[in-house]
Amino acid sequence: MTRIRRTASAAAALAFTAAATAVFGFAGSASAHVTVNPKEATQGGYARVAFRVPNESDTASTTKLEVVLPENAPVGSVSTMPVPGWTVTTEKRKVDPPIEVHGSQLTEAVSKITWTASGDAAVKPGQFQEFPVSLGPLPQVESMVFKTLQTYSDGNISRWIDEPAPGTEPEHPAPVLTLAAAAPEGSAAPASAAAVASPDDDDDEDGNGLAVGLGVAGLVAGLAGLVLGGLAFARTRREPVAKA
Repeated sequence: MTRIRRTASAAAALAFTAAATAVFGFAGSASAHVTVNPKEATQGGYARVAFRVPNESDTASTTKLEVVLPENAPVGSVSTMPVPGWTVTTEKRKVDPPIEVHGSQLTEAVSKITWTASGDAAVKPGQFQEFPVSLGPLPQVESMVFKTLQTYSDGNISRWIDEPAPGTEPEHPAPVLTLAAAAPEGSAAPASAAAVASPDDDDDEDGNGLAVGLGVAGLVAGLAGLVLGGLAFARTRREPVAKA
């Protein structure tokens, strides 16, 4: 019986390990590509996003990143944040119709951003790097697809250029920024997380205070009962016993 139990436990452990490997192993391989974070922003506004670049090679380092901005969704203002050890360049293209930014009509827009590592700044195996960008005003489209090229020190290039397709997971997915429609003017802004959480906190505190108050009241009532019982017993002892 003991041997059967040990065999069953070992089989269960192996099954769990295999399932975990399948689930987490697949998740790891599926997520090991260039992404844009956060993944959502609002149409018409400005957003600070970062292109997150994991290094997938075991022997080579990432030395260059090229991000192409979508032609169907030009952005008038594009600025980059300095990344230590990396140089950045931008390319522009003509846009028609022009893009309006703060009352000005722009006939050019950034079409490509390229980061290049210098010295020992390359993204080494087992590491990742983020490349922040400010974009705006964001176009009136549902999403922006940023086709990206990741170059390694051994000359290999990972082409993250596959656009999303319903019901399938692209083999080399491009980073996608989903754009939500702006809230109508005059509508109430959504409550913050702190504001939403505070009523619950107050309810907890009120509930705890009520419980404590009821407990104290019960204790006082019990003591009062003991005192009244003692007084009644003492009075009974003092009263003379009636004769028959």
